[in-house]
Amino acid sequence: MSDSASFPKGKPDSEWRAILSPEQFRVLRQKGTEPAYTGKYEKFKGEGVYTCAGCGTPLYKSTTKFDSGCGWPAFFDAIPGAINRHTDRSFGMERTEITCAACGGHLGHVFKGEGFPTPTDERHCVNSISLNFKEE
Repeated sequence: MSDSASFPKGKPDSEWRAILSPEQFRVLRQKGTEPAYTGKYEKFKGEGVYTCAGCGTPLYKSTTKFDSGCGWPAFFDAIPGAINRHTDRSFGMERTEITCAACGGHLGHVFKGEGFPTPTDERHCVNSISLNFKEE
């Protein structure tokens, strides 16, 4: 991923490398993925707000988190204006990538129409390492 200076909370990659762990940098800035079932928020049930691990922007409320069984934290909706969606054609398939609207950090992907009993019928599949959590 290129420098994110065009985002409100963007920084050059050199600054991201100084504040993120190597694994956070790989996922947030280079569009990596953490292994399934390894993230600290996958089964987490706390009440509060999930924020971007890069810039601290609130992204998801705990009331939108659900157990999808996919191996990553799943949410059915984001805080309005907190994420951007982009077409991702990597790995020979087309998916919808989700990124932090404030810093451009890679969060994961969103999937529609899977039949989960949620108000939006969407699953935002988010890397735990892309998130921090703040209790309410």
